Amino acid sequence: MNAPDNLPVNHPLTPASRDAADAVAVVIPSYKVTRHILGVIAGIGPEVARIYVVDDKCPDGSGAFVREHCVDPRVVVLEHAENQGVGGAVMTGYRAAIADGARVMVKIDGDGQMDGSLIPAFIGPILAGEADYTKGNRFFNLERLGAMPPLRLFGNAVLSLMTKLSSGYWDLFDPTNGYTAIHADCARYLPFEKISKRYFFESDMLFRLNILGAVVADVPMDAVYGDEVSNLKISKIVTEFFTKHVRNFGKRIFYNYYLRNMSVASIELPLGVLLTLFGAGYGLSHWIASARSHVETPAGTVMLAALPVIMGVQLILAFLAHDVASVPRRPLHKKTLYRSTP
Repeated sequence: MNAPDNLPVNHPLTPASRDAADAVAVVIPSYKVTRHILGVIAGIGPEVARIYVVDDKCPDGSGAFVREHCVDPRVVVLEHAENQGVGGAVMTGYRAAIADGARVMVKIDGDGQMDGSLIPAFIGPILAGEADYTKGNRFFNLERLGAMPPLRLFGNAVLSLMTKLSSGYWDLFDPTNGYTAIHADCARYLPFEKISKRYFFESDMLFRLNILGAVVADVPMDAVYGDEVSNLKISKIVTEFFTKHVRNFGKRIFYNYYLRNMSVASIELPLGVLLTLFGAGYGLSHWIASARSHVETPAGTVMLAALPVIMGVQLILAFLAHDVASVPRRPLHKKTLYRSTP
């Protein structure tokens, strides 16, 4: 990351201070946020060496607005020729930050919902070698949840459950939280071209990170809602999110339990599903036949239907217990550093 000329010795872009800051970069997707973007930039502390504002074909010309009104020398404005969504904007920022030598990249929104003073809390676990990726969790402080609209509260709870299943990170919550940080050595392994570019971006990132075996940690933060306007329409993304979660769940199970490794859990899941479906189907067909003939179902038939269901459910629960225990615990970027050590 090259610093501009004639900067003060203690400026975040000078070589000495950059070493102390471990080359932290911030990526800000910019779309219809001209009212808030300058305040967001001003709230970013000296621990950050470079700020990438990515104008995602903003109709308000936020990129030109930042160039004209922002005097912070850390700011670099990147522009898309066409709108790519929040995920596409973040990937553009990641690529630029990695190319400039960033070690940790923080993503915050430009609408003022995310407190820039929390950046040290997000990069701390990564720089300490405890995590590859950190994300905000607005549900940690239960006393402050009153600030979150009820519909978002319910929606996040449902999305969290689906994301746990599809991503395999059972110890995380608030999956759609866009306040994140990632180690560059971990980001280099991500298939940028395959990650969802729209509103499914955060959930898809977790799925991709689990496939890599990256360690992800939640960072407590408060929910903040002001006069920002959300471009997310819940009614339009429910079906899309559900379909993509099912797809990612299937991929994760195949990759982690059959392609890369096999264990007892690889047998428990399909056998449990088959037994449950057989028992349920067998019992339902005999129940319908008995109802039509007005003849009570024999006890032996009931047991023959119930036993596979009981066994199947137990096997599925055993698989889930194994899956919960398999959450990655050793940071990926530490493994990368070990491999690169002469």
